[in-house]
Amino acid sequence: MNHALTIAHKEIVDGVRDVRSIVASLFYALMGPAVVGLVSMATHANAKPESTALVLTGMMVIFTLVAAFVGGMNVAMDTVAGERERRSLLPLLLNPVSRRSVVLGKWLAVSFFALAGLIVDVLGFVLIFAKAGIRVTAFGTYTWLPIAMGLFSLPLLAASIQLLISTISRGVKEAQTYLSLVVFLPMGIGMFLVFSPAARQAWLDVVPLVGQQLQMEALMNGREVGFIEPLLLGSLTVALAIVVLLVAAGRLQRDEIIYGN
Repeated sequence: MNHALTIAHKEIVDGVRDVRSIVASLFYALMGPAVVGLVSMATHANAKPESTALVLTGMMVIFTLVAAFVGGMNVAMDTVAGERERRSLLPLLLNPVSRRSVVLGKWLAVSFFALAGLIVDVLGFVLIFAKAGIRVTAFGTYTWLPIAMGLFSLPLLAASIQLLISTISRGVKEAQTYLSLVVFLPMGIGMFLVFSPAARQAWLDVVPLVGQQLQMEALMNGREVGFIEPLLLGSLTVALAIVVLLVAAGRLQRDEIIYGN
């Protein structure tokens, strides 16, 4: 575990030093609050408060899911694909450190930035909603614990998926292409559920990514959400993230990944 924490610390320090990546991730995380803020100003005078809140909360949920994927994207593309391109991955793997520790350390670093991006996004929405004078029922009636159990496990899954894609990619440019496409995954699922409400089923509340959206919508619209579903959703999301990490660690055993051929 010490090896994993050492690798995570190095990756986090390197990520913080890359100011361009930090600024880009910050803009991505604040994109949702900015868009929702503009929409709230455009519709405030011409729409009923109830309908305006419903539209804005729906947009918030989708942008929040996207934020869980964009926060660590720039770091993820450099953790394996970047080192592979710079020929610095092999010296790292020559050290007496297990492949799982390497993957775990890099995953912790990517998860750190993914969680930071999600927190920035949520805080941005809180400010936008407060400025727009929109009071969401869930904020005053329910605690943040149910939403936190499900929502804040999503960046962990996003980080594992991005890390796996980074091991597949031969270079930073290829990783950037694939990771940019992955961002459309939460957006596409979110839009599908918005425009196809008939597809929503009760068992989807515990399916990673889908469950986060459904449970957030329920909380934001004032519907009761128990503790079992978010807890099960968070557990399944973390379990899926671990499975993806094990696949990524297995790929680091292959010669073409290590030598960059």
